[in-house]
Amino acid sequence: MNGYMHFLERNWWLLLIRGIAAILFGIAAFAWPGLTVAVLVLIFGAYVLVDGIFGIVDSIRYRDRIDNWWLWLLEGVLGVIVGLLTLFMPGVTALVLLMFIAAWAIVGGVLRIVAAIQLRKEIEGEWLLGLGGVLSIVFGILLIVMPAAGILSLVWLIGIWAVVFGILFIVLAFRLRKAGKERQGLGQAL
Repeated sequence: MNGYMHFLERNWWLLLIRGIAAILFGIAAFAWPGLTVAVLVLIFGAYVLVDGIFGIVDSIRYRDRIDNWWLWLLEGVLGVIVGLLTLFMPGVTALVLLMFIAAWAIVGGVLRIVAAIQLRKEIEGEWLLGLGGVLSIVFGILLIVMPAAGILSLVWLIGIWAVVFGILFIVLAFRLRKAGKERQGLGQAL
């Protein structure tokens, strides 16, 4: 069995946690649309930093089982860099923040599409990961194309992206859990 698929099946709950965190972040963006830029920057920075740390730890821990583990390491490192820059430089202009967020979303989206292509023969529903990648790329491009959008628009755009992305990760997590149980059942039957 593909080492990456085995990793995903055994650790489906990591995607579930990431999905729940993204949804909670998105709900917070909708619940408090009047957040100041500084608070939004700190919340986003903390989220991206923690997500990047999880990505780095998992890519290194499971490097012997994951094909192209360095891609996941790269995404994690980018997340940590963007998170730290955002936390330690909260006074950055909205335009620079938008470019940080856009770059992170686009690179992460490309990596998710690559992963979906690699998983297409392993599981059903790999398109969810690919769709999450496409949504991340579209989100990043929209931030680049519309930099003059007000902070309220940015908050709502981030909130929508986070909720949709979170839902896709949760659905994918449960599909991976089901695939893992089915493989275990087949292994025990043989």
